[in-house]
Amino acid sequence: MEGFLSFFGNLSDGGKLLWIVVCMLVFWLMEGQFPLAALRYNKWRHATPNLVFLTTTILINALFGVVTAGIFVWMQNDHFGLLYLVNWPWWVELIMAVLLLDLLAQYLVHYLLHKVKFMWRFHMVHHSDTAVDVTTGTRHHPGDYIMRECFSLLAIVISGMPFAYYIFYRLLTVLFTYFTHANLNLPVAFDRAWSYVFISPHMHKFHHHYERPWTDSNYGNIFSIWDRLFGTFVYDDPLKIRYGLDVLQDNTSDQLGYQLKLPFDGRVKTDR
Repeated sequence: MEGFLSFFGNLSDGGKLLWIVVCMLVFWLMEGQFPLAALRYNKWRHATPNLVFLTTTILINALFGVVTAGIFVWMQNDHFGLLYLVNWPWWVELIMAVLLLDLLAQYLVHYLLHKVKFMWRFHMVHHSDTAVDVTTGTRHHPGDYIMRECFSLLAIVISGMPFAYYIFYRLLTVLFTYFTHANLNLPVAFDRAWSYVFISPHMHKFHHHYERPWTDSNYGNIFSIWDRLFGTFVYDDPLKIRYGLDVLQDNTSDQLGYQLKLPFDGRVKTDR
């Protein structure tokens, strides 16, 4: 327990950044060898706007990190949060913390990003990618990511989790984000079996289909149990998927300036 808390609680910013780079690189190489879809594109040109969005995400995360640190100090001093009310084994508390974070900071906010009109306009940037690969996992408009971070803070306050649990969760989300967005052709039997508990690459690709109802499905990031529990789970033939959005021109996918202005473009119609 002490070793776990010490390792993740004291992980340096450089260590976290290295984890991001390693995870992206591993799945970048894997999708090149075992692609699901035959994407006809310049991979580096496609990656450029997505990596710019990764940079803005890191900056926002650093700013929220100051607020988050203050919240953890306050919770520890006042023993605020659900986990302070129980005395479970540390590994049970860790699982509960990850489950709560995945529910509130991933599934719930992701659901709202699709259902609330002003939120959806920011989230459209993520869905506008017409060549979903590992770098698509980094493609979040700053407005989108700020809303996600607010829900993370909500989950932290409710749970009263230790800081190390939160860092462990964030590293886990990085791994799953790149894994599920990677253009990776896993054996169907393995992918489907994996999807009974966790989000799988094939499963998440339906979420990136260009039109409803598949676009409004499979909201989870780590666990598929929320989609199964709340009736938003979809699984079909991944070769039927077409990426992008039906309200946008495909040629705008890699235009960084256009994507940054997209949430504020009233000419783009949405029925949300």
